[in-house]
Amino acid sequence: MAQQWPADIARSILKGFDDYREQFRLITDGARKRFEQAQWQEIQQASAERIALYEDKAQETTERLRREFPAEQLLDVQLWPLVKSAYIEQINPRSDDELAETWFNSIFCHLFSHDCISDGTMFIHTTRPALHPHRRAAQTRSYRPNGDLTELLRAIFDDYRFDVPWIDLEGDLARLEATLQANLPDWVCRDPALTIELFCSPLYRNKGAYLVGRIYTPDEQWPLAIPFVHKEGEGIRIDALITDEADVSIIFSFTRSYFMVDVSYPAEFVAFLKRILPGKHIAELYTSIGFYKQGKSEFFRALIHHLINTDDRFVMAPGVRGMVMSVFTLPGFNTVFKIIKDRFSPSKNVDHATVIEKYRLVKRVDRVGRMADTQEFADFRFPVDKFDPECLAELLEVAPSTVELQGDTVLVRHCWTERRMTPLNLYLEGASEAQQREVLEDYGQAIKQLAAANIFPGDMLLKNFGVTRHGRVVFYDYDEICYLTEVNFRHIPPPRFPEDEMSAEPWYSVGPNDVFPEEFPRFLFGDIKQRRLFSQLHGDLFDADYWKSLQDAIREGKVIDVFPYRRDRQQSLQ
Repeated sequence: MAQQWPADIARSILKGFDDYREQFRLITDGARKRFEQAQWQEIQQASAERIALYEDKAQETTERLRREFPAEQLLDVQLWPLVKSAYIEQINPRSDDELAETWFNSIFCHLFSHDCISDGTMFIHTTRPALHPHRRAAQTRSYRPNGDLTELLRAIFDDYRFDVPWIDLEGDLARLEATLQANLPDWVCRDPALTIELFCSPLYRNKGAYLVGRIYTPDEQWPLAIPFVHKEGEGIRIDALITDEADVSIIFSFTRSYFMVDVSYPAEFVAFLKRILPGKHIAELYTSIGFYKQGKSEFFRALIHHLINTDDRFVMAPGVRGMVMSVFTLPGFNTVFKIIKDRFSPSKNVDHATVIEKYRLVKRVDRVGRMADTQEFADFRFPVDKFDPECLAELLEVAPSTVELQGDTVLVRHCWTERRMTPLNLYLEGASEAQQREVLEDYGQAIKQLAAANIFPGDMLLKNFGVTRHGRVVFYDYDEICYLTEVNFRHIPPPRFPEDEMSAEPWYSVGPNDVFPEEFPRFLFGDIKQRRLFSQLHGDLFDADYWKSLQDAIREGKVIDVFPYRRDRQQSLQ
């Protein structure tokens, strides 16, 4: 009996994991039907449901364990190495064993304090091989042109056809062949060894579907993404053919919602994506296909490895200090760490609970490529010598309830991590006129695309937006975001008397959700030239009627198109 109950606990944990995986699969498998039937609102609902699924099922599993096993067995942390050992034996045959390890960690953390975490009781470091060669399954399809690119493309779209007719397949084939020949060297298209390799299942997200793979010869390779759009009442259109690594990387960006894709062997698929997008960390790739908890595990392992193997120290992140959050970073690790200050600026009308809910809201909504994904952590422990003294002193001063010095260890009780970007205000300081115009154009597009997704940033100051390595403007400060439909956009009433315009106080009432877009130019831009330029590019953002029209469209149930690739750079039908 002494040896049986650890295996029973392990089996019960694995039962919960199987339940989670089955429900995850059912939601994911519905993606094709939702795309074919143009069920755009249902797509958003399914995405939010799948994100919430992990914690819901982990909580169910924890509660069942407490019912099934006596506390003296279940909650004796000294005996959990036996549970872990039994669990390893049970997950050995699985094709998703790395996800099963992360699930085990989640259940352990539900049961025990973070003080109990060790590699003996949970999987801080994975015990799984990166790949299982003896269990590899055919996950891709390969095509060779044999001197005829048109027929190669025709064979691909015959294999990947939908239960909705093509709008103009012949026109699409001609356009895609021209794109291939324009984007690849001439000799590649003539190479008899040229091969197109595609993942077996399309990837679905928002209003689009994608084929993902690579084009390769014995000497070179290019990533490949082929997006489809469904024009309601007309059919399916092949929208583009993308071979530029930066453009394909943007499709898998940390600012996007998670793909729905049928993946039986997650590690195999992630390895495939890593081959075609070598600049992406595997944490981001797991997250991009909905396994955000696995992404969190991979991030944590990468962070530990970086701290052990470098002399890097935490410093305060560059940029204007926040009124709600304090932000620090590791210069050699492309991430910022955000903690909530104990006291906020008087101008901020939020509390700690509201800030936490705002950040969690971002995880659930469509980020449309314009909001950075976050990972929430509790009880991070770092060696004190990994902090720059000035950084540590500031954190201890502004957030003593969150950051605590315990001997030679710094305990960070609660934080979020985000990809590090260049704050927009700092980017503009060193930008040329052409760069300023380009980034301010994208800043306005970011605001508009967030609004199209029913998100109002609230605080739209330049310092709250960042510029990615691909030059895209992304919002990352969430303490004031809300749904666009919750805002009351108003025109400033005309003054009653000449003296009204000279008054320090408004001559009109202002409700808690009232926003006056006419005030944006002065509020957003201290630099007059930038203000004028932005007014030329996006003057409609200063008109309350523009925002009201978006609200009307959202309330009517319209899901507005936001494309994760630059369609003007593709030979696509408009």
